[in-house]
Amino acid sequence: TANTVITMAPFPRGARPSGPASAKATPTLSAQVAAPIAAHAAGLASPIASAPNAGLHGHIFAGLVKSPSRTGSPALVVPSASPTPSVETVVSLATDGALADYICQSPLLASCNITPEEVKSHIMQWRKLGVQLASQLGFEHDDMDDIQRLRVYHYYLPVFFWVEKQLAAHRTSGAKHALVVGISAPQGCGKTTLVEQLEALYTATGRTAASVSIDDFYLTYQDQTALGQAHPGNPLLQYRGNAGSHDLKLGTDTLKQLRELTQPGQQLAVPRYNKSAYAGRGDRADPSAWPSVPGPVDVVLFEGWMSGFEPVSDEQVASVDPNLVPVNQALRAYKAAWDDWVDAWLVVRIGDPQWVFKWRLQAEERMRASGKAGMTDAQIADFVARFMPAYKAYLPGLYAKGPTTARAGKTLIIEVDEKRSPVVHQPAPVL
Repeated sequence: TANTVITMAPFPRGARPSGPASAKATPTLSAQVAAPIAAHAAGLASPIASAPNAGLHGHIFAGLVKSPSRTGSPALVVPSASPTPSVETVVSLATDGALADYICQSPLLASCNITPEEVKSHIMQWRKLGVQLASQLGFEHDDMDDIQRLRVYHYYLPVFFWVEKQLAAHRTSGAKHALVVGISAPQGCGKTTLVEQLEALYTATGRTAASVSIDDFYLTYQDQTALGQAHPGNPLLQYRGNAGSHDLKLGTDTLKQLRELTQPGQQLAVPRYNKSAYAGRGDRADPSAWPSVPGPVDVVLFEGWMSGFEPVSDEQVASVDPNLVPVNQALRAYKAAWDDWVDAWLVVRIGDPQWVFKWRLQAEERMRASGKAGMTDAQIADFVARFMPAYKAYLPGLYAKGPTTARAGKTLIIEVDEKRSPVVHQPAPVL
């Protein structure tokens, strides 16, 4: 297939903040890791359809660093038909028209209610944010590879504009508290990086976003130990992770206080969890180590691997794994404690829960390569296997109906592939 070469003008190079490297090839799983995958991951269907378009509000980007002047014209290679192509076409982002055409290839635009006309009318904002986002990620904007460009212009920025739309609607409704966006996504799929980048974009545009994870609300070491002793022989409750291993009141209090942190001069210390304490068993960090969030807060990003899961009957979960019954019973309290405080939902859907094993293996390999201690393949398999029964029991409902408190117009479900890039055909809206 012939390539069409269009050039992209570079931005001046300079010091870059540290950031994640571009996607690497997925390592081969050992037999110890691969063995438990099929047993836990069967039965998770992944129907796919396309989503309709809608409108995009205007946006204000006060305080954003302006795009620097551009000279020169190095060629870039980007995909023409798929977020993870095997055949590449050389494309350009040099002109506003070329950039708009590239953005309009994003499979997320329809799901995010962004039309091509709206992209073109706000193209300078997209470009400024693209430069900012590339810098945050440690990418050279004029020398990004396929995955990096996709991450910036086809994934993170469309989601950012969707959050902006939710914030505009939230304020138009007369709500005075911060917008709370619940983010439900499996471990390893990139939700932490997404949250970090959204938070940094709000800082760059003169607003404040605060992030908090359900991991921050795990039980103390003492209370987790007591939970395990109360359920001897149940591997799902011996360690942190599943429903029942969180301090629901701490989470409720934190969410309520964050959403009301609307005045200058206000401060809130946000809980953090120390996963390395007690030889990896974990414990709540000392309050002196909790970060302080200043008001006013515009957006609260509340993320978790099981956020928005809908309980099912005990009989259903028992058919998946009898050990899941007490987890399911504990899950019934999460909607009132946490989900009811969420104003809008973002769900990151994956095609196969087996990828969680592979993503965890990648993370551990990176840790070992950097000189840090990492888990063995057998330990990875044991760690991830504790979450697989919940995925099998609850992901089908999450993908079919959305989170527990999902509402029409306030729920975005996107699907990513094994390389954490949006798939071409996105799920149809569930509401």
